Amino acid sequence: MKRHLFTSILLMSLFSANAQEKKKDTLVVTEIVNVITRYNPKIADVKKIAKNPINSLLEKNNKKKLKYLIYSAPVASTFIPKTGVVKGINIGVKERVYQHYLAAGFGNYKSPYAELFISKSKRFENAFGLHATYNASNENIDKTKLNSTFSNFSTNGFYTQKERYFDWKIQSGIQRNAYNWYGLPQDRTFSETVVNAIDAKQNYTYIELSGDVNFYDSYLKTGNVSMGYFIDRFKSSEVLVNFNFDARFPIPFFKNTLNDIGIKGGLEFLKGSFKNNYQNTNALQYQQNTLKIIPQYSMDYRGLSLKASLRTFVSLDTENKLTNFFVFPEVQLQTDLYKNYIHGTIGFTGNLQTNTYQQFTEENPYVSPTLFITQTAETAHLYIAFNGSLSRELSYHIKVSVKEEEDKPLFLRNISKSGVLENPFNDSTLKGYEYGNSFKIFYDDVQTSSIFAEVEYHYNENLRLSAQIKYNNYTTTNASEDWNLPSSQSSLIANYKTQKWYATVTAFYMSERKDALYNTTSDATAFAVARLNSFIDLNLNGGYHFSDQFSTFVRINNLFNTSYQRFANFDTQGLQISGGITYKFDL
Repeated sequence: MKRHLFTSILLMSLFSANAQEKKKDTLVVTEIVNVITRYNPKIADVKKIAKNPINSLLEKNNKKKLKYLIYSAPVASTFIPKTGVVKGINIGVKERVYQHYLAAGFGNYKSPYAELFISKSKRFENAFGLHATYNASNENIDKTKLNSTFSNFSTNGFYTQKERYFDWKIQSGIQRNAYNWYGLPQDRTFSETVVNAIDAKQNYTYIELSGDVNFYDSYLKTGNVSMGYFIDRFKSSEVLVNFNFDARFPIPFFKNTLNDIGIKGGLEFLKGSFKNNYQNTNALQYQQNTLKIIPQYSMDYRGLSLKASLRTFVSLDTENKLTNFFVFPEVQLQTDLYKNYIHGTIGFTGNLQTNTYQQFTEENPYVSPTLFITQTAETAHLYIAFNGSLSRELSYHIKVSVKEEEDKPLFLRNISKSGVLENPFNDSTLKGYEYGNSFKIFYDDVQTSSIFAEVEYHYNENLRLSAQIKYNNYTTTNASEDWNLPSSQSSLIANYKTQKWYATVTAFYMSERKDALYNTTSDATAFAVARLNSFIDLNLNGGYHFSDQFSTFVRINNLFNTSYQRFANFDTQGLQISGGITYKFDL
């Protein structure tokens, strides 16, 4: 009985489990979805507001109908209008521009003059040119015992090339100048034998080669390298090599303003030598290497311009084994004080200037080839300036400044070795510059206070006038006087030009200067002061154009025939008259 019961229960359990499994399988089949067509989704329409807003003001602002009447009436007039004519503008006769010209002339003092300029350019590609000048004076100045003739020759050539992202330029030049140390001391008497034995000739030759690169769209704006070689008749030589660059990095500090961070820098190598010093005891050599780094910042904001930099120099004097480090802050502010009438500038700066033998000969060709060469440090320079236009015709510029310089070069006359009791040599063995007729360099710490004023007046399209005046006050440290430094200088220039005529009048004034007057019997350092009188030099340059190609010119210098000295004992030429022709042409 129990066995049948257990068997029945077991069969019922198996049947029930099987039924549940079948039921589970049926549910899975019913969840399968068969897609017969594509599914096209649709977005239901949004319910919109059916009512429109009502603005009661629109009813009051409706356009009103305009009613008007036209009454036609005949006009009785005998006026007959003429055909309009355009008023012509007188621009003068258009002058043809020629690329080349040749000028030649001659004047008193047996003075030839010649000038040649040749250039060729292709638009947006390249250009090259050559410029050469020559002038001389082959007749002595009145009352000079020694030869006072001179000659100047210079030639310069260039080539420029424009590339896609930059342009570059190469230049080269040669200068050849000949002078004489003809300024014998007037407080001494020289025999005819001594005068005839003096060889006062000196000549300078300068060769220069340089290259420049300007970038259009680059942080590096410019780059420059130059080399100069200078030599004189006494085998004095000098080499100067310069590397310079200028980079700018714009920064957006304020909107629509100019803000730049930049850096300027360079390397400078100077090496030179003189065969002997003025005492004929030792040779003179100098070598200075200078590194320059100038970080700077500039900004323009609402009419205010700011420039700030830190001028840093490292100078190595290899001959004296000295290293100098200089840092000069520089700040400049500019702004319009009153529209375009007054533009103000205030600034403070400093600088390190490398002096060269070639530079000194350009300022004073009568220096002796026995110079001590060193650098000049401008330790402080404070200035305030105003410029602007009082009218469309009248403009002005005023500047007040105070400058402090260490080792500022001053020209000072050399002591004569002729007739000196302590001189172990006779006059026949002296060089041409050892008779008190040459200059040395005296370095001193000098403070200079200056006032400068300039006015320019455009009377009309034909006449233009300009005037300048500068006043200086010098305070020296070791020098007893401000040697050969004028306290005031001024100039007046008038330019007149028409279609055929042109003329330029220049008046130049220089105040009194001071130089040394040495003891006549000894080469001791005791001296008195020799005063050089002030002078006015009036010059005239004019000419006439026969055509676009041919013109003539006349030059008159020292119109008043004034006898004056720029440097002690060196008289200048009197009235100088020269003339010539100019021819313009194309190749």
